[in-house]
Amino acid sequence: QVQLVESGGGLVQPGGSLRLSCAASGSIFRINDMGWYRQAPGKQRELVATITSGGRTNYADSVKGRFTISRDNRENSVYLQMSTLQSGDTAVYYCNADVERYMGSSAMRYWGRGTQVTVSS
Repeated sequence: QVQLVESGGGLVQPGGSLRLSCAASGSIFRINDMGWYRQAPGKQRELVATITSGGRTNYADSVKGRFTISRDNRENSVYLQMSTLQSGDTAVYYCNADVERYMGSSAMRYWGRGTQVTVSS
């Protein structure tokens, strides 16, 4: 199996910064795209940012210029540096990874359990 574990969430004041981390472990041959999503209370889960294995990134308009996604392929990890945080960024943040478990297998998407980010004074 494959497990994704997020860390780094917490309470931060408006204008502050946080760095989220997500590490994948288990039966992994290769990881393709990785990403971060978030879900605020009463809202649907939404894309925050994605990154390919080659480092190509994609961001939601609402976080462009404030958030930066990165990854370490040797560590099977993905990160989200969040700056200039706003109350609207309050949500549970989930990481995902498209994982090929064996050579020649199809990639399957795995999700972490999420980490809470609260932006409040």
